[in-house]
Amino acid sequence: MEAASRVNVGSGVAMLDLDALAAVPRSDEPFPFVIVPQFVRPWALRAIAADYPTIARAGSFPLRELSPGPAFRAFAEALEGPKFRAAIESKFALDLEGRPTIFTVRAYARARDGRIHNDGRGKLLTVLIYMNETWEPTEGRLRLLRSPTDLSDAVAEIPPVAGTLLAFRVTPNSWHGHASIRGPRRVVQLNWFESRVTGLREHALHSVSARVKRALSRFH
Repeated sequence: MEAASRVNVGSGVAMLDLDALAAVPRSDEPFPFVIVPQFVRPWALRAIAADYPTIARAGSFPLRELSPGPAFRAFAEALEGPKFRAAIESKFALDLEGRPTIFTVRAYARARDGRIHNDGRGKLLTVLIYMNETWEPTEGRLRLLRSPTDLSDAVAEIPPVAGTLLAFRVTPNSWHGHASIRGPRRVVQLNWFESRVTGLREHALHSVSARVKRALSRFH
């Protein structure tokens, strides 16, 4: 069933190319990561994009604070499901059984979003899947870095083109960032956390932030 308008949203895992993820070798320098172009199957992208949640402001929003359509929801459920988790566990030699997760969604980039940073707050692993139909600018392409001070010292650069997956182990040196850009930039993010406490704390922070952003949007 190849037409996006006929996607069976009840089988979201079919949207994911788990074989491609299994086939891509993991890179370990300077930290463990994998990049999988077209990880989301091309026939599913249009339906997912059409059901992308409406987000009027920049920033990261928890999925549970949003109202996506059925294809996007099936896509998200597959990413948080056991088959994708098993594929990530195998690739990174991790046991993620019972680890809490957070699924967040972005639609717009702010000028400050690309600053070099490292994921923290008890995160074990980060998965990013880009959802932009095309991407021409040199800005906004995520770079995996050797240091926290030099954006040009990159081991990889990932254009945020629809369906591309980046997964990396959160380590003390998992620095990343991109050249500053403002405007539409769609990306979903899934994180596994070390403990329920850190996961709950992150959920609370994202929820408060989302409410503030909605209030500001209504004010403006």
